[in-house]
Amino acid sequence: MENEKSLYYLEELSAYKVASEDCDVRGWEVVAADGRAVGTVDGLLVHKQAERVVYLDVELNKDLIKTGHEIYAVPANQGTHDFIDKDGEDHLILPIGMVDLDEDGKRVVANEMSYDSFAKIKKFGKGADINRQYEIAALRSYLPSTVADDPSPIDKHFYDGREFENRLQRKDR
Repeated sequence: MENEKSLYYLEELSAYKVASEDCDVRGWEVVAADGRAVGTVDGLLVHKQAERVVYLDVELNKDLIKTGHEIYAVPANQGTHDFIDKDGEDHLILPIGMVDLDEDGKRVVANEMSYDSFAKIKKFGKGADINRQYEIAALRSYLPSTVADDPSPIDKHFYDGREFENRLQRKDR
């Protein structure tokens, strides 16, 4: 059950589309809190049970991708772990509640994240299935104190936190 797929790219779900009151931010530039460009929104990830977008799939700029060996943050109780981004691993997930929209500039602003914090998160390849283990690791990188040690993979309240509030709504609505 833990490996059961629950996140889908919007284009995988023929019955789903971006709500009329929301911005379709695919193709928009993503900038860190300091205003530096980090990448582009490549896709929207939907949680089928919640029936809504919960993450942006961000393709990172090549200058942000570090070549070679990277050590990523992991909880101290799990010991030392080294992770290496492989060629083609240049995407990460960004919870929709952690961004603001600049509709005029067609930019997604990650006000709570520095440029360097994007470099420290484990990445994945375009179109990869996102499992709960990766979600937890990414969320711990963004919000270390808010993610439970072992949340249930089927916890229907997992996406109720402020980091998943819909920030894609148009300002003119």
